[in-house]
Amino acid sequence: MPSEQPADLSPAAIDRMVAEALAAFAAASSGAELKAARAAHAGERSPLSLANRAIGTLPGPERKDAGQRLGAARAAINTALSAREAEIGAAELQQRLIDERIDVTLPVELGPEGARHPITALIDLMSDVFLDMGWEVAEGPEAEGEWLNFDALNFTPEHPARFTSDTLFVAPLENHVVLRTHTSPVQARSMLTRELPIYVVCPGKVYRADEFDATHVPVFHQLEGLVVDKGITLAHLKGTLDHLASSMFGDGIETRMRPHYFPFTEPSAEVDLKCFVCHGASVGNPDAPCRTCKSQGWIEWGGCGVVNPRVLTACGIDTDVYSGFAFGMGIERTLMFRNNAADMRDMVEGDVRFSRSLKGMAR
Repeated sequence: MPSEQPADLSPAAIDRMVAEALAAFAAASSGAELKAARAAHAGERSPLSLANRAIGTLPGPERKDAGQRLGAARAAINTALSAREAEIGAAELQQRLIDERIDVTLPVELGPEGARHPITALIDLMSDVFLDMGWEVAEGPEAEGEWLNFDALNFTPEHPARFTSDTLFVAPLENHVVLRTHTSPVQARSMLTRELPIYVVCPGKVYRADEFDATHVPVFHQLEGLVVDKGITLAHLKGTLDHLASSMFGDGIETRMRPHYFPFTEPSAEVDLKCFVCHGASVGNPDAPCRTCKSQGWIEWGGCGVVNPRVLTACGIDTDVYSGFAFGMGIERTLMFRNNAADMRDMVEGDVRFSRSLKGMAR
C-alpha cells in the first residue's frame, strides 16, 4: 500500500498513476484480484486520492489546472474499472455455468412409484361393464340398519346370518345397526327410492365374522346387481352373468351354476369358477392338495337368482306386474382369477409392491 507523502501533481505523475491503474485492472484475472487493484488505485489511500487532497495546497491558477487533470484521470480510471468488472463478471458467470452444469440426459434414481390398488381398479372396471349396458351405479352406507340388511331381504329372525357369530353388530345392540354383510341393502334402498324399471349395480365394502385365510377375509368387497322390470326371467340373469364373466376373464371362461338357497332370491344358484391354481387336479389327490380351492376344484364366485316376490312386496313393488333378478360377486376372488393371485391376504397387507405388480390390470 503506498504511504502518504507530498503528492506529485505534475501532468507526467498523473499520467503515470492512470497508466499503473489501467495496467493493474487489466492484469486482474478474478473478482478478488480486481477488488484489490481497485483499492490500490481508486481507493481512499490510492495515489490519485492523495493527490486530490493536495490540490488545496496549490496557488489558485495551478489548483484549477491540477483539478481538471485529476478529474479526467479519475474518470478514465473509473471507466476502465467498470469495463473490467463487467468482463470478469461475465467470465466468472460463464465458468460457473460450466462447472455447475447438470446433464439432464443422465439416468437418475427416482423414488418408488406408487400404484392404484387393484381392488379399486377392478371395481371401476366391473362397474364399467354395466354402465356400458345402460345400468346405473348405486351406493349405500356401510353401517346399515338391521331391517334393510336382513328383514327387507326375507331373512327370518332366527336365520343364522343374524347371529353375532356371523355378523358384526354396532354397539349398542338395541339400535339394530350392523356392518353390512353384503351390498344387498343398497338393492333394497334402490327399490324403495327409485322409479321402475331398475337396473343398478352396487359395488362396495362388506363385513363378515369370517376366518382370515387364503380365500376369506373379514372385510372384503362385493359387486351386486339388481334388475326389476316387466317380463324378467332367469334367462336374462344367465345372459348377464355370461357377459360379465367373458368381460372379466375372456371368452371360453369355465363356469358353473349349481342350485342353492338365498332368502332374497327364488330360484337361487351359486356361480363357481374353475380353480386357477390346480385347475381341478387336486380333487381326490391327497399328494397334491390345493389351499386355494381346498382341493374341491372350483372357487365360489358369487350367488344369484330371481328376486323373491316377498322382497319385492316388502319394497312396495307389484309382483303381478314386475319381476327381477339379482346377483353378487366377490371382487377379491375376481381379482384372484384374473391375475393368478393365490392368496387374498396379499390384498390387505398394504404392500405397495403387490399393487405395482398388478398395475395396469384393469383394462
